[in-house]
Amino acid sequence: MARVTDQEEIRDVVRTAAVVAIVGISKNEERASYHIADRVRRQGYTMYYVNPKYAGETIFGERILPSLQDVPEHVDIVDVFRNPKHVEPIIEAAVAIDADVVWLQPGAENMDAIEAHEQEIDIVFNACLGVAVGQLDG
Repeated sequence: MARVTDQEEIRDVVRTAAVVAIVGISKNEERASYHIADRVRRQGYTMYYVNPKYAGETIFGERILPSLQDVPEHVDIVDVFRNPKHVEPIIEAAVAIDADVVWLQPGAENMDAIEAHEQEIDIVFNACLGVAVGQLDG
C-alpha cells in the first residue's frame, strides 16, 4: 500500500478497475462530482454513488447510497469529492470495506489522512479520475 503518484501507475489503476464508488456525489449539474461521475460511467465502469444527504434518491438512474458499507460488491476505486477535513473517515471506511484504491480528487487532499493511512490502502491524489479515464484511449 502506498501513495500512487506515478502517471503509469495511475493509468494502471484506471485500466484495471471495474467498480467505482463516488463519495460526495452531487445532484447539482454545476458540480465537478456530477460531471466526473458522468464521464467515468460513460466509459463503462460499474458505478455506485454515495452521499447520505441524497440517500435513496437517484442520479443517472441509480439509487444513491448512504455509505460505502452499503455498496453491494467489491470496490476498486473510492473516488472522493469532499472537503479535506471530512476525508479521513472516508479513507477509514474504504479500508474497512477492503477497497483497492482511494482517489482524492483535486481539492480533497488531506496530507495528514494520507500519511495516516497510506500503509493500509493505495491512495491517488493530485490527479483527476475524469481526466485519467479520458486518457485511456490515448
